[in-house]
Amino acid sequence: MPDRAGAIARAETFFDQGFRALLTDLVAVPSTSQDPGHEADCRRYLEAALLPWLGRLGFTCQIHPNPDPDFPPILTGVRMEDPALPTVLLYGHGDTVRGLADQWSEGLAPWVLTERDGRWYGRGTADNKGQHALNLSALEAVIAERGGTIGFNVKLLIEMCEERGSKGLRAFVAANKDLLKSDVLIASDGPRVAPEVPTIATGTRGTWHCTLAVRLRQGGVHSGHWGGLTTDPAVVLAHAIASIMDRHGRIMVDGLLPAGRVVPNRVRAVLAGCPVDGGGEGATIDADWGEPGLSAAEKIYGWNSFIVLAMLSGRPENPVNAVAPDAVAHCQIRYTVDTDTAGFEAAIRAHLDAAGFPEVVIENPGLRMPASRTDTDHPWVRWAQASMAQTLGKRVQIIPNSSGGLPGDVFVDHLGVPLIWVPHSYNGCKQHGPDEHLLPGVAREGIAAFTGMYWDLGEAGVPKRA
Repeated sequence: MPDRAGAIARAETFFDQGFRALLTDLVAVPSTSQDPGHEADCRRYLEAALLPWLGRLGFTCQIHPNPDPDFPPILTGVRMEDPALPTVLLYGHGDTVRGLADQWSEGLAPWVLTERDGRWYGRGTADNKGQHALNLSALEAVIAERGGTIGFNVKLLIEMCEERGSKGLRAFVAANKDLLKSDVLIASDGPRVAPEVPTIATGTRGTWHCTLAVRLRQGGVHSGHWGGLTTDPAVVLAHAIASIMDRHGRIMVDGLLPAGRVVPNRVRAVLAGCPVDGGGEGATIDADWGEPGLSAAEKIYGWNSFIVLAMLSGRPENPVNAVAPDAVAHCQIRYTVDTDTAGFEAAIRAHLDAAGFPEVVIENPGLRMPASRTDTDHPWVRWAQASMAQTLGKRVQIIPNSSGGLPGDVFVDHLGVPLIWVPHSYNGCKQHGPDEHLLPGVAREGIAAFTGMYWDLGEAGVPKRA
């Protein structure tokens, strides 16, 4: 007789014997949305890599033009057994960041899956090809175990420009509410809180960007004749940034922080005892960096971060003896839903003026990706936690939002679904740089966890529709 354990065993056997070959084929498609000239590869990922597979899984699929004609298409799939049954929405993105081929370690390449030291290297292994491929493989195991009938409905959306801010996705979902109508989103992206700790994130932090600039003159002037006489824009900008964030990473502008400058009690409670493990990949968790009095988990899951993404004055690659004409810094704020982003620009402007930096201008301010959050006690969240714990035999950590960004707000706003993100990666996976990789042990747990959830969706005890 078909059973839960049999489905999980099928998934684990496939992972051990066939998943690496599948992922190798997916990684081989250079579907970066950030490098020009790969538009055809983005479409090819949908048409050649996914469509045949989804057809075998019983999905009725369409590839839709992006509402923004300058960006890649969007794939949807529907597998309906009975409208009265629960319907889960699976999201993923097949685009990747730039390949950065010249920056990878010797013997590694972005579009070739390579195993080294127990890791699977390749662009998209962690972000996000490997993650949605694990989830589809789990579904395939349940379909096989139950002989083709799974007892619930699945809808699928794969976009191809998440790495460019999910352009067009909001308009697409708004225009296709009936097609995508579901009870819950259960999908995967981003990292676990630690490699060994299964994690559920119920939302994501958002991103807000601006450029801070000091522009004083048309060109550089002789450093000997003018140094000490004319204002150096790099020095002014450095002091301005230092007034926004202190030496130890504490944000000094109240208007850039969560309401009341506190971590909400509900968030603090769910993060109690939550581990954070960076994975030892070049970065360190520095106890004295960030907001004093917060745990590491509270700093990245319950608080806001101010980051200088890039800073430039003069020509670092070829310095000349001149006082530069300008200095610019592209800055980002990662923020939680407890924050009013509408006041960010005004708060920075008022702070700079009060601190004596009227010459620092704020350019191109704006929201890139809104924050989202589902209540951590939502019935669907607790259902998923119980299912995963049963499968994996270990504690499953819930966090109120992941530290990174995803377009969960789009699905909340237009479909009204609770969000359950189950990441299959870890903080040290180097997903936006060279040497991106997937940990097979974490991935194997991921396919098992999703198989268990997919099995349980066809059983009694699923949360009732609102």
